[in-house]
Amino acid sequence: MKSFILGASLAALAAGSGWAEGVKVGMITTLSGGGAGLGIDARDGFMLAVGQSGRDDIEVVIEDDQRKPDVAVQLADKMIQSDKVDVLTGIIWSNLAMAVVPGAVAQGKFYLSVNAAPSALAGKGCNPNYFSVAYQNDNLHEAAGAYLTSAGYKKPFILAPNYPAGKDSLTGVKRFYTGELAGEVYTKLGQTDYAAEIAQIRASGADSVFFFLPGGMGISFMKQYADSGVDLPVVGPAFSFDQGILQAVGEAAMGVKNTSQWSKDIDNAANKAFVESFLAEYGRLPSLYAAQGFDTANLMISAMEKADISDADAFRAALKAADFASVRGDFTFASNNHPIQDIYVREVIKEGDVYTNKIVGVALEDRSNAYVDECKM
Repeated sequence: MKSFILGASLAALAAGSGWAEGVKVGMITTLSGGGAGLGIDARDGFMLAVGQSGRDDIEVVIEDDQRKPDVAVQLADKMIQSDKVDVLTGIIWSNLAMAVVPGAVAQGKFYLSVNAAPSALAGKGCNPNYFSVAYQNDNLHEAAGAYLTSAGYKKPFILAPNYPAGKDSLTGVKRFYTGELAGEVYTKLGQTDYAAEIAQIRASGADSVFFFLPGGMGISFMKQYADSGVDLPVVGPAFSFDQGILQAVGEAAMGVKNTSQWSKDIDNAANKAFVESFLAEYGRLPSLYAAQGFDTANLMISAMEKADISDADAFRAALKAADFASVRGDFTFASNNHPIQDIYVREVIKEGDVYTNKIVGVALEDRSNAYVDECKM
């Protein structure tokens, strides 16, 4: 187990009134195997904000879920029962979130999502103690669907992995793109060989391709797609074209349009300071996942400044107020505790030797989510 104690020692904190005046956080995220870069970025963004806060009453216990639902559940049980955490966070993958979040909030714990936000937790499965600080899973894909429409594409081929976020992805695309599809395919989660799917795209008569394949899946697809000779425009969500992934994909990603609620060139003071400080601390540009981790920690810290974690109602209200300087600019929660925010269109460019993104438009303004009315809380 990795346990990080910031500022005062654990013994000194425990000597008074326990953790009533501070917060103990359990971070379960992916730090090894496929997708490890996503969890590492989320962790680093979160810890950067905690460090910058100057508070000495936050403890963060960090564990690796190995991208396995059963491991994530075991870790959550341990953190709740033995470590006595107040807040859980960190999960990247929606299938892991579905395995952990319902049980955690049922036991009265707060869950602040740095990434995964499946539709099941936004609608009928919503909970007052569950806050997505990232988005609702459909959002970036909805924006891609809107972009496909506005850009005039008539027959896109769409594909995503067969797990909750993949299903939310294609649902989101089809919510805002209502034209004809050349094809719709669900791939295996963790798949690395896409020869069959690329052959289907080639034969489909498509005029464009949308794919959601996060982490190593997207790297594999884009390299194979570039080598295939299929020369159709590619559109995707930021997950497949984010900062950590772009360096691995390389030239094959140049010019690709992707949708995101965050970009390093969003023009506000909080974002400029975040990008600069993250680069200084870790020696690399931040990703979407790092930005979400940073915002999640700052949301939690803003609630700590208003309420004691032992007063659950007051702490919940303080979280709901979202009184912090988000790197995204304007940030509020919808009634189901998911963000209302702009979703941008970015283009992959090269700055010196570094592949990165720049904003080229806004796909959706002040977008909430499609499941608000299903949430009865």
